[in-house]
Amino acid sequence: MPKENVTERRRGAAVWIATCGGIGYFPLAPGTVGSLLGVVIVASIGRLPLARPWLAAIVAGTAFAISAMGIWAAGRAEKFFGRVDPGQVVIDEVVGQMLTLLLWPDASWKRLLAGFIIFRVCDVAKPFPLRRLERAPRGWGIMLDDVGAGVYSLVILALLGWALKLT
Repeated sequence: MPKENVTERRRGAAVWIATCGGIGYFPLAPGTVGSLLGVVIVASIGRLPLARPWLAAIVAGTAFAISAMGIWAAGRAEKFFGRVDPGQVVIDEVVGQMLTLLLWPDASWKRLLAGFIIFRVCDVAKPFPLRRLERAPRGWGIMLDDVGAGVYSLVILALLGWALKLT
């Protein structure tokens, strides 16, 4: 097989992974749709018949695996789209949203909704120092700012849950 075909296949796989199977091509707010995919993944894991610590471990492991793939895929997708952090790349939102809900995989719809909203606000607002993380090279920059937004959101959701007694 000629080398170009192998390279083209890898690029195609990378773009497919980075756009989460094409979700990134959604015409309105693809990042929001990517975040919804993160909620669906966590909620699906949360329905497994396991204790919360095991569910959280599965969410963490899944988020880590998706992050590793995302760093590689997002870097290649950046080259494919010809610009830094293209909007079609939504794998970073998936991971950030998963980190937001990490401690509550079996959460009620209220906590899931609150986590979704908090993450979207943090992802768009990019509180300090998340903008700096975007400067990391290639796929690292694409992924790290959303990982940071996920961590911020996790802390905010924990404090909000404690204050409002969310379940």
